[in-house]
Amino acid sequence: MIMDYLYYLRKDKMPHIWCDGCGNGIILKSILRVIDKLGWKKDDIALVSGIGCSSRTPGYVDFNTLHTTHGRALAFATGLKIAKPNLHVIVVSGDGDSTAIGGNHFIHACRRNIDISMVIFNNYIYGMTGGQVSPTTPTGKKATTAPYGNPDAPFDISLLAQGAGAAFVARTTVQQYARMDKFIEMAFTHKGFSVVEVLTPCPTSYGRKNKEGNGVTMLEYQKQNAVTIERAAKLSPEELQGKLVTGIFVDRDQPTYLERYDNVRNKAKKAIPKVRDGENYAIQI
Repeated sequence: MIMDYLYYLRKDKMPHIWCDGCGNGIILKSILRVIDKLGWKKDDIALVSGIGCSSRTPGYVDFNTLHTTHGRALAFATGLKIAKPNLHVIVVSGDGDSTAIGGNHFIHACRRNIDISMVIFNNYIYGMTGGQVSPTTPTGKKATTAPYGNPDAPFDISLLAQGAGAAFVARTTVQQYARMDKFIEMAFTHKGFSVVEVLTPCPTSYGRKNKEGNGVTMLEYQKQNAVTIERAAKLSPEELQGKLVTGIFVDRDQPTYLERYDNVRNKAKKAIPKVRDGENYAIQI
């Protein structure tokens, strides 16, 4: 049976604003395929974003959606998950939104392990706001704020999430759409905070500035240079230069924030003495 993508889309918001050759639409379709496969009802899903090209995604889908301030998607999503724990809360974010302005929220969401799934669209650049350097722009690559090359070392988002304590972390490219579907499904069904980093081409702000060709050329680069974690372990640092290491970095079960929060709340309730009319009692926790 052919999937009906239009069933999940706000058709009055089309056409979308993503540039020719951008991979964001490939990620959106992967998210919709997984949701369709899982049989989730649209009203049971909340899609949350901050600001940026990737963060336009909630505007195009017919779920409960929040388009929040720059870098704050996880803060809004955390409050939403605590208030409505039965919702499937998904955050979509770009590399700049999630690891620069929202970097502090990101690492604490990882260690807190709240039951939220996050899909990070990593195109190595601030696309929507003018092509500035982001925390994942590779060293030496050009941007509007680094016309002679970026002097900084880039963040490795997946290793950052792993180190901060996320329960599930995976990375893939938009060119590997089947693996992307698999990783996003694993993230959406994982208990705890799950992160899927998807490498996606930005031919307009990044590719043009660095003479990397159009969207097709950038997809071909992904195809030629993506290596699995297992294969990467057998390569030397020199052989790994320019390679895109993909795979599942973390997949572990651990108590979620809501489980720990409920335990604390139950202890607090038991510690509070019953209140009798007309008398004051000190609360002892």
